[in-house]
Amino acid sequence: MQELHDAPLAPLTTFRLGGPAARLITATTDDEVVAAVREADDTGTPLLLIGGGSNLVIGDEGFAGTALRIATRGFTLDGTELELAAGEVWTDAVARTVDAGLAGIECLAGIPGSAGATPIQNVGAYGQEVSSTITEVIAYDRRTHETVTIPNAECGFSYRHSRFKADPERFVVLRVRFRLEDADGLSAPLKYAETARALGVEPGDRVPLADARDTVLKLRTGKGMVLDPEDHDTWSAGSFFTNPILTGQQLAAFHARVAERLGPDVTAPAYPAGDGLTKTSAAWLIDKAGFHKGYGNGPARISTKHTLALTNRGSATTEDLLDLAREVVAGVRDAFGITLVNEPVTVGVSL
Repeated sequence: MQELHDAPLAPLTTFRLGGPAARLITATTDDEVVAAVREADDTGTPLLLIGGGSNLVIGDEGFAGTALRIATRGFTLDGTELELAAGEVWTDAVARTVDAGLAGIECLAGIPGSAGATPIQNVGAYGQEVSSTITEVIAYDRRTHETVTIPNAECGFSYRHSRFKADPERFVVLRVRFRLEDADGLSAPLKYAETARALGVEPGDRVPLADARDTVLKLRTGKGMVLDPEDHDTWSAGSFFTNPILTGQQLAAFHARVAERLGPDVTAPAYPAGDGLTKTSAAWLIDKAGFHKGYGNGPARISTKHTLALTNRGSATTEDLLDLAREVVAGVRDAFGITLVNEPVTVGVSL
């Protein structure tokens, strides 16, 4: 277990932003993770968990406590049953399941970060969410001081949310178990229209696993959503805002604002979200509120490839990023009466 003091945290995040931690511990085994968490809890030391750093916005002043980098490794495949250590690089794990001929997470290729973060955020893209394949999450429970196994039904999964996100101070994810599908080398049925269209098939069709994975990677790359140190459009946290979920009353008010601002013939994106709710597109809202690709004059700007990504052009500070985020939130609220919610976790700062 490695320990550093006054350690830079910016290099551990995909934004490359944020000040140092008073103390940084890198743990490579589950026992080291648990020991570090217990020590912090026993001494009342603030604790920040870091995996792949792809969903973190850390304040410029840094973190006055212990930052714990979870760098555990472990990829175990038994038939269609997969177990990943929390520190496994997610996109590498996806590639290995595709190579093994197993379907279920192939459309989540290219998503930066670690495996342990996927159940927290209920990571999803291109028609797949990890909640569809996760069977169990093994975690350290900071309240009961024991390692527990939490079945899928008790994880509280919903859109970009989970029990772990709702109560971030309680559980530390150690391992994640999945049940994949052996479909003779074919993907799961494609649910996302853009993916199906790019593959020349219909939604609901299956295609060779590698074709599905490669197509998603191309789509993500075109939107600046695959990490590339030479491309500042990828110095981001991917989608910075979640897609709003609206009640019937909120939807009616939104439609009225759209008609007033854009004209009665304009139709906003709308997707059923269950229980009478409707999901609309944050990217569409941002664009129609006047924030185009590449928007901004400072060192933090909207991506030139996708309006949903806020980026560090190389010399930004966290405050630069937050100023841009606040401007976007205010603009969308003024235009459409909807308040966007940030997807990344903020540390020592807020919108």
